Amino acid sequence: MIFTELRFLVFFAIVLGVHWVLPRNRPRKVWLLAASYVFYAAWDWRFLSLILGSTIVDYIVGLKLESGGDPRMRRGWIAVSVVVNLSLLAVFKYFHFFADSAAALLQALGLTVEPASLRIILPVGISFYTFQTMSYSLDIYRGKLRATRDFLDLALFVGFFPQLVAGPIVRARDFLPQLLRRRVSSDIAFRPLLLLFLSGFFKKACISDNISGVVDAYFTDPTAYDALSAWIAVLLYAVQIYCDFSGYSDMAIATAGFLGYSLCENFAFPYFAGSIQDFWRRWHISLSSWLRDYLYIPLGGSYGGKLYRYRNLMLTMLLGGLWHGAAWRFVIWGGLHGLALIVHREFHERVRGSSFRVPPAIGIAVTFWWVGLTWIFFRAADWQSAFVTARAYLLFESPGTSSLPVQSFGMFALLAIMHAAACRGTWRNRLLRAPRPLFGACVGAIVALILIFKAASVSPFIYFQF
Repeated sequence: MIFTELRFLVFFAIVLGVHWVLPRNRPRKVWLLAASYVFYAAWDWRFLSLILGSTIVDYIVGLKLESGGDPRMRRGWIAVSVVVNLSLLAVFKYFHFFADSAAALLQALGLTVEPASLRIILPVGISFYTFQTMSYSLDIYRGKLRATRDFLDLALFVGFFPQLVAGPIVRARDFLPQLLRRRVSSDIAFRPLLLLFLSGFFKKACISDNISGVVDAYFTDPTAYDALSAWIAVLLYAVQIYCDFSGYSDMAIATAGFLGYSLCENFAFPYFAGSIQDFWRRWHISLSSWLRDYLYIPLGGSYGGKLYRYRNLMLTMLLGGLWHGAAWRFVIWGGLHGLALIVHREFHERVRGSSFRVPPAIGIAVTFWWVGLTWIFFRAADWQSAFVTARAYLLFESPGTSSLPVQSFGMFALLAIMHAAACRGTWRNRLLRAPRPLFGACVGAIVALILIFKAASVSPFIYFQF
């Protein structure tokens, strides 16, 4: 089920109504877990076994780690969690990537081989819930979290449907304590949550889905289009993926909030970032913080010599790119971000202590330009398409003559103005303080706008493929 589908709205209305009617906490949690499994089974019920299996493994590992004992035994148990979860990713997400890459390498060496193949499909959300279960065991191992002895709580943490298939990546130490007490209506900030849900719905259904046709038309065959069209496509894709993913996060956070649970913020207007480092503090915040805490810091973080620090940073970004998709294009995407982060750090080390400051407008423009370049490798269907688009983007040279509608630049400018207004938050704050009749009228107007501009067809969220 997709959040912008009618069947999800009906499903959520039923879940919400029953949830608040149930008088006690445990029946509510049982109900939410059942609803979460039904929600996931709507894609493919067979993959429920993966979620349940991962939950069982980390439940047992958590209890074993909590019991203490020989440090070697604890290292063995945490290895079980990491190996099991990464094995699920390796088989279901990366098997064909590694097999095809190995076959290509052997063929380059003159050996003719047929890559191995498994008839499997990628389970929706596997990258998200495996990271969540791993973080649970890792936090217990590090002494930052006590293991839960209630399997229901851990199962609901892993399978909680609002964020199950595309995040935010929730930490157990943030979510599990919320399950200990019965939620009450005073936990619900109705107005902010309603506006957040409608905002996310509008971003996904009215912006992302409507401009996807223009973006798809270009990236289907970039060689057919001129350089101006490449710029239009890249700018609109930057808008599309932001509205698509942040729209999902908004609706996930709001949906959880209506049930009385709080999820972490995942976006903070990243396209207004003044540097690439600032961008990663604002974009997919739950993933960037996960990579920092469970990969970058264990690698050594910022300790040691400069080359050692930069190695850690580049490895983190390369693996972060690979997390997004089983293709070398995503690795290049991560590598370009890693390169930019290294250049940013080196630049700041060289100007440290001086009075030199990059003007904010210049910082935002350069950061957005570089992020746009990286999105090319994220979106392109293959290497040829990526390089044709990158050449047009960088050098304004393209072999094609067809053109995308120039009016799309006006659409981008209008969306940028709307984004800036949302960043200021003035209209939202006034609306939250408005009298009830005025608030209701404004919500009705927003719903009417959504119905008017909603795309004719519902598209899956982009991050479902990861």
